[in-house]
Amino acid sequence: MSDSLDLMRKLIEYRQQKALHHQLMKAAECSMLGIDAIVMLYHFAKVCSGDILEIGSYIGGATIAMAMGVRDSGAQKKIISIERGCRVEHPRVGTQDSFKDLKRNLKRFGFADQVTLINGRSFDPQTVAAVRQMCGPRQIGLFVFDADANVRRDIDCYADRFADRCWMAIDDYLGGANKSERLRVQVDELVDAGRLEPLGFYGFGTWVGRWLGH
Repeated sequence: MSDSLDLMRKLIEYRQQKALHHQLMKAAECSMLGIDAIVMLYHFAKVCSGDILEIGSYIGGATIAMAMGVRDSGAQKKIISIERGCRVEHPRVGTQDSFKDLKRNLKRFGFADQVTLINGRSFDPQTVAAVRQMCGPRQIGLFVFDADANVRRDIDCYADRFADRCWMAIDDYLGGANKSERLRVQVDELVDAGRLEPLGFYGFGTWVGRWLGH
């Protein structure tokens, strides 16, 4: 309960930091995540010990927020972002090529050199091998998943790279997305098994918590 309350308190503090919150709102313009989820990703990236693995970066709003967090931490942390690339019709953040727009947005915000991009599927052997080469065991301090409904698959791919009590953010746990029900079942099973610790929900239904291990 203490960690959950601390996160809510931090959210209020960030809202009151007008200049920073404005920057994060600009990042949120490149994301389908709610602004509060974007703020939390900034916070996790700033305070986490270890590297960051993001699966499903879309056009980069969350990636930019996390790059801001790493910048403001003053520490050296790798940000690895995996995006297969897609075309999406959306009134606010539609794209003809999400990977191309991801690269463009990172460059526009000045973070092109701070993020390692992988254009592919998170569970393909070559992608898994690339991530494992960049991050040793227990070196990932923040894991972000905003892809399909199969978060368990990707957790199984990278679990040995997660640090103890690694921060976790999983989008679409709540909400009307078609994938939400299946994703929610997987997350709840991991919580019941003692592998994940839930700490709250932010934005439009993003689950946040910590990794507790195998």
